[in-house]
Amino acid sequence: MKSEIHPDYRPVAFQDIGDGTTFVIPSTVEATETTVIDGVEYPLVKVEVSSASHPFFTGKMQIVDTAGRVERFERRYGTRRKG
Repeated sequence: MKSEIHPDYRPVAFQDIGDGTTFVIPSTVEATETTVIDGVEYPLVKVEVSSASHPFFTGKMQIVDTAGRVERFERRYGTRRKG
């Protein structure tokens, strides 16, 4: 393989900002922040939704409203049912 053309593949810490869960997996993503987990410093990437907070994996229904999508939907089609 050619040198200097492949991204750096290393362990990266991902933090779910919804519930604070942090997990470390190998990735090539660029990060500007770092965090220390078990005495080891990792690049830190903050994510809005992960398997720790996604309704499919948790079994809990949540509405994640980004940029007023829920309100726009309710204006078009009426209010959603609660429950």
